[in-house]
Parts: sequence; structure tokens; C-alpha cells
Amino acid sequence: MTRQEAQEIFTKLIDNESLKRHCRSVELVMEAYAEALGEDVEAWSVAGLLHDADYEKYPDQHPKVIVKILEDLGEHVIAHAISAHYTHWGVSYDTLMDKYLLAVDELTGFIIAASLMRPTRLDGMTPSSVIKKLKTKGFASGVDRNEIDQGIALAGLDRTAHIQFIIDVLYRNRQELDLV
Repeated sequence: MTRQEAQEIFTKLIDNESLKRHCRSVELVMEAYAEALGEDVEAWSVAGLLHDADYEKYPDQHPKVIVKILEDLGEHVIAHAISAHYTHWGVSYDTLMDKYLLAVDELTGFIIAASLMRPTRLDGMTPSSVIKKLKTKGFASGVDRNEIDQGIALAGLDRTAHIQFIIDVLYRNRQELDLV
């Protein structure tokens, strides 16, 4: 599947601007990790872009709708990664893409939420400030900290380096993501 084909699906399924930003930010981080790891950049990008594509219109069926669309198109690897981006769904983590999508999704959303509370947004944000916010239970309480921890562990990432990687990707794309 090309990025353009994924964008067409994305556009049909998502209207909410906040959800669009979330999916795009996860896409950017997944793309950057694929480049760093020598993985299939387009596939990782598509997985990031489409991971929550059905959430707005089909929240009770998420992620089954987008997974079925991808399966029907023969995109089994991407579909599997999307079906595994939440540990409570009980899906196996077979590929690096599966593990990294889990590691990137919740944490990227959390970092964006934290940046929106800062007058300088991403400018000057550090992993230690993100870790401090993660310990504040009242902040972004809908973010499952356990999912963040499990994703980092499954992907075998260093927590501080992973947070810095995400901050760096978001910072490079801050204009597009309206995080200035």
C-alpha cells in the first residue's frame, strides 16, 4: 500500500482535527524509526497513519474496521500491527512494527498533550519533564501509563532515549503539527 492510498482511507474515515494530528504524529515517529532501523519506511508510515483511522466513526469496533479494510487489501503485516497497538486486545507481537507501534502510540499522544501545556510547546522539552508528567496521575489521565511501559519494554527501548527520539521527531515537524 502506498502512502497516497493510505491517505485516501484516512481522509474518508477521519474528520476530527485532533485525531488527524495524533495519527499524523504517530506516522511521523514510525517513519523516523523505520528509517533509523532500516525497515520498510512506507509500511511503517502507513501503520502509524491508519492505526486509529476507524476510532472516530466506529469507536466500539476499533480497530476491527481498519484492520478488515487492510486485510481485504492484502496488507496483512500492517493490519496485524494495528490490531496489536493495545496490549489488552491479546494480539501477539511478531514484528518490530508491531512492537514499535505500541511503543509509539500512547507516548506520542502524551508528549503532545504535555507540550500543549507549555508556553514554549516542544521547544526545550526534555525527557525528564515528560517522565515527571507521566508520574502526575491527574495529567492526561486517559493515557494508560502501563501501555507506555509495556510498549517500551516489548520494543527493547531505553525510556529516556525513546522519549527524546519522539520529542525530536515532533519538534522537526512542529509547524505542520501546529505545536509552535
